[in-house]
Amino acid sequence: MQAADVLPDGYTIRAPEPDDAEGIFDLISAYNTAVAGVADCTLNSVADHLVEPGFDRETDGFLVLAADGLPVGYGTAFAKGDRKAIEIEVASQQPKIAAWLFDRTLRRAQEMGRDGGHAEITVDICVFRADESLRTLLADQDFTTGTTYHQMRIDHTRPVATPETPTGVVVRRGAYDDATRRTAHEIVIECFSGQYNFTPRPHDEWIEYFEASSTFDWSQFTLLEVDGRAVAVRICNDGFVEPENSGYIGTLVVLEEFRGRGLAKFLLRDAFARDATDGRAGTILHVDTNNPTPALGLYLSVGMAPTLVFDGWRSVIPVT
Repeated sequence: MQAADVLPDGYTIRAPEPDDAEGIFDLISAYNTAVAGVADCTLNSVADHLVEPGFDRETDGFLVLAADGLPVGYGTAFAKGDRKAIEIEVASQQPKIAAWLFDRTLRRAQEMGRDGGHAEITVDICVFRADESLRTLLADQDFTTGTTYHQMRIDHTRPVATPETPTGVVVRRGAYDDATRRTAHEIVIECFSGQYNFTPRPHDEWIEYFEASSTFDWSQFTLLEVDGRAVAVRICNDGFVEPENSGYIGTLVVLEEFRGRGLAKFLLRDAFARDATDGRAGTILHVDTNNPTPALGLYLSVGMAPTLVFDGWRSVIPVT
């Protein structure tokens, strides 16, 4: 693919609307299936993204339509924090449209950076390892790979025993009050700070993000306490129930000084047992292989296996 400034004749562009969710889902799932063999997308996830806090559909989303009105391309730019870090997404099976969307999302990213008062921005995009055409476009535009993500899965083909709670640990289920949610958010920020592609959300936006999700409720938080102090957090959701009848662990963190005590393994096995009890076929999570903790080894040690591979691509771009 080559970069393109002009949309091919016969196509139109407009901002996406919530009513477009089904068409965008069809587009993205077809694209993912073509390049990776799986849809890796649900209607709920598309609909949730269109109303995600911090995403302005009118300025940050780009839906390309064919003459018959069907979506053939979709791109987004999502600004994090102070708008110095921008994440983009591009999906189209037509190379010229994908190239146009890539250019347009980059221009929008620069506009975001300019609005934030920055001289340069960091732009990230996550791409299937098997997506050769998009990988070629990124390499041609001075993007380089910064990390690799694995989608991990364990199947539940038989009952899973509930693990014993580690000695001295108290398990708290749910996060129904603001104090608990603030504590959990603080732990997440402390554990992820400095990691690749992590920009913390303000607390109110973090709360709004969860409450806007159609596959989440506050009962899906689990906190571990030691001597009355919260030291570990697991956040699950139902994002993979629709496509794969599987539970999903969206976040699992343990404060550094409490690692090595088996807390992460307990939280994993506890999630497996609860998913199996609920009739789920498996449990899924994603892991950054550049994580400073040996997270990939941890997940392998409890029986999970990689099922999909993504690369995180990045470029530092001057704001002109």
